[in-house]
Amino acid sequence: MCGILGVVATTAVNQLLYDGLMVLQHRGQDAAGIATAEGDAFHMHKGSGLVRDVFRTRNMRALPGNMGIAHCRYPTAGSAFDAALSQPFYVNSPFGIVLGHNGNLTNTDQLKEEMFRQDLRHINTSSDSEVLLNALAHELQATAQGCRLDLDTIFAAVAAVHRRCRGAYAVVAMIAGYGMLAFRDPFGIRPLIFGTNETPEGTEYLFASESVALDTLGFQVLRDVAPGEAIFIDLEHRMHQRQCAQDPVLSPCIFEFVYLARPDSVIDGVSVYEARLRMGEHLADKLIKRIPVEQIDVVIPIPDSSRPSAMQLAQRIGVPYREGFVKNRYIGRTFIMPGQATRKRSVRQKLNTVAQEFKGKRVLLVDDSIVRGTTSREIVEMARAAGALKVYFASASPPVRFPNVYGIDMPTRSELIATGRSGEEIALEIGADALVYQDLDALEASIHELRPMLCRFDTSCFDGTYVTGDVSPAYLDAVERAREGHHALTKDDRWTSKQLQLNLMSAA
Repeated sequence: MCGILGVVATTAVNQLLYDGLMVLQHRGQDAAGIATAEGDAFHMHKGSGLVRDVFRTRNMRALPGNMGIAHCRYPTAGSAFDAALSQPFYVNSPFGIVLGHNGNLTNTDQLKEEMFRQDLRHINTSSDSEVLLNALAHELQATAQGCRLDLDTIFAAVAAVHRRCRGAYAVVAMIAGYGMLAFRDPFGIRPLIFGTNETPEGTEYLFASESVALDTLGFQVLRDVAPGEAIFIDLEHRMHQRQCAQDPVLSPCIFEFVYLARPDSVIDGVSVYEARLRMGEHLADKLIKRIPVEQIDVVIPIPDSSRPSAMQLAQRIGVPYREGFVKNRYIGRTFIMPGQATRKRSVRQKLNTVAQEFKGKRVLLVDDSIVRGTTSREIVEMARAAGALKVYFASASPPVRFPNVYGIDMPTRSELIATGRSGEEIALEIGADALVYQDLDALEASIHELRPMLCRFDTSCFDGTYVTGDVSPAYLDAVERAREGHHALTKDDRWTSKQLQLNLMSAA
């Protein structure tokens, strides 16, 4: 989960890119970067930290040009705090290219080996995004006739990238002296949308991870980039588009609707806010069967992304909705902080209770999801400390039992509280009197009801079905070893490779 932007404008784009990154800050707090094009020259500034901390006035003045891309990074692969992993990335051979990537490749190691042995290209960092950039650069070189590019060459190169790369990728890139290229993987796992702004000087284009960036910057939404599609904006501001993948199938990550995206965004034609309202309705229907409504005095959301679901749930069961937690806006999202200890410390700094909403009451807490369980456990403890008589817990999404390998930082099974545990065991683990999870079919229905043609999703973190078809237990073991620093899973692990294989087979 990262935020990407690409702008082709009639005036300087540095301020537009900065403002867009501020809107997409929730998608990545680890690092930020902007690259602009002025003629054939690129200008770039990037660094670790929040957008407001990375850029100063002097940095903005050093980013001239009417075309540019921007990126805010959330660590999915490699070291979380390595400044060398900040994006955009740049190569100068055979053409000057800068690229920003949202997602995660699942065949990075294979590609690195191919590039070293066959393509004779050197990768400087552990980032899969640099691998993707070099794959694009190599395919442009392989398909180009001489030292010039044309549209057929560019689209053929993207088609070759689709054949070669596996995983999730939404990409914006600039090719020096030619224009801006945007494309999306053949499954459309990560979002990418674009729009235009008509000016007296001509049409301006904006690509972004979420529609909210277009709204706030004054652009009119045209549509989402289709899975497998590539769109090229040339230096004359002419748009060219082509489907570059064989048999593309739209399968967006369902976790975007649950948690990642802002509620005021529209992804693949579905309002995130409306989807979360539907999630609340479906969750209420299940809750009524599990917990007598008369035993609940108040419904309280865990801010911020669970608010729409909690409001709709409360309305449907006829129980008062109250705000029981006050959020410190200056603490980052705990879900995307590396390390359990860091997350646990930040929960108390991030949230504080409104004591009168808990004291002497039987409380239903509603959250969008339970991933590691650290935040949920702390919040239940806070509710009890504020005087709650009973603390029930409801999740607007199903149990997260499998790793996500497409760009969300939950790659190890040992970190997932639902892995190998029943609902009752999870309730005990987080200290709740009862726990109700959303059903997966109800979660899918929450989105499908709003756009009937959208009927397939990446739900891998819930059911172990990986839409790209290349994720095996051996791959997951390798990811875990790289992350945790050990060489093999021990026989005492709750979730063995054999057990995972059985689940993957049954889920498929």
